[in-house]
Amino acid sequence: MAVFQHVMNEELLTSTEPSSADTCWFAIQTWPRYEKKVACELQEKGIKAFLPLSSAKHQWSDRQRLVQLPLFPSYVFVRITYSMDARISVLRTNGVSSFVGVRGMGTAIPDREIEAVRTVLEHRVPFEPYSFLRIGERVRIRGGSLDGIEGVLTALDGDQSVVISVNLIQRSIAVRITGYKVEPV
Repeated sequence: MAVFQHVMNEELLTSTEPSSADTCWFAIQTWPRYEKKVACELQEKGIKAFLPLSSAKHQWSDRQRLVQLPLFPSYVFVRITYSMDARISVLRTNGVSSFVGVRGMGTAIPDREIEAVRTVLEHRVPFEPYSFLRIGERVRIRGGSLDGIEGVLTALDGDQSVVISVNLIQRSIAVRITGYKVEPV
């Protein structure tokens, strides 16, 4: 698995931000491979857009090249007001499919989550994409002596564990997974 080095495209992050204090971050879903086009068009409309990019080496038969790829494919973040006019302006952008959230209206993303992504990018901390895992989700351990074992992800006192159950006898054991890679099943 390649470790991604991040690169932040300043051009896609700067714009005139609405002066209103009631602006929030929203995620919008784009057509596949339209993220950069959508971000640019939103910038041209005066809408603040954030498209986190990572650089990765791609190998072709005759060359290697460092390419800029969206960190979250098919998603761009926008900072807008709750007004219907702002939403319509975003939705009328070529390549935008919908807002992410309940009934297509979009759900506000806490500022701290966007700032956390920005901070990692700004400080050029090496990272790699990782599957989103929820507590209570069924997962599979990858690598090491527990490779292939499946269970339910739990957290107890900040430690993540996988609960392995024998359903017939209704008994379980919990294995700490610190140091192991896990993936959703």
